[in-house]
Amino acid sequence: MALQRLVTGVCQAAWRPAVIGIVSSRAYRGHAPDDTRGDLIEIPLPPWEERQGEPIDIKRRRLLYESRKRGMLENCILLSLFAKRYLNTLTEKQLLQYDRLINEPSNDWDIYYWATEAKPTPDVYQGDVMDMLKEFTKNRNHEQRLDAPSLEYLDKESQ
Repeated sequence: MALQRLVTGVCQAAWRPAVIGIVSSRAYRGHAPDDTRGDLIEIPLPPWEERQGEPIDIKRRRLLYESRKRGMLENCILLSLFAKRYLNTLTEKQLLQYDRLINEPSNDWDIYYWATEAKPTPDVYQGDVMDMLKEFTKNRNHEQRLDAPSLEYLDKESQ
C-alpha cells in the first residue's frame, strides 16, 4: 500500500508540471469577441518630425538601419530587402515618404497589412514609395526572402 502511494505520488508529481505548462492562467486570447483589451498597455511615442538639414547619405544609412530593426521579423525582412534594393535610388521626396512611413508612430502590423494590401493604406501614406513597397511585396520574381540581407553590400557600393 505504501509502495502504491509512493508510485502514485511520483507519477502525479511527474505529470503535474506538464499539466501546469499546458494550462495557463493567462493565455493568448487573440481577437475574441469578449476581449476588452483591458490588459493592453499604451506607450506614448513622440510624434514623427522630419529631420531638417540631415545630409542625404546619413539619411539613407539611418533609414537602412531603421528598416532592419523593426518590432517584428516580417517587417525586418521585408523593409530591409526593400531598402537594399531601392534606398540608394530614392529621391529626397521619396526618402521623406519612406522616413515618415517607417518612423511615424504606428503599429508595425499596420505597415505589413498596407504593404500586403490586406488593409487599405491611409491617404497620408499613399505615394510613390508605398506603391513601390506594395509591388516589391508581391515578389513577382519568387525570390527567397527568409532573412534580412547582410550589410556587406554597403561596403561594395561605396568602393
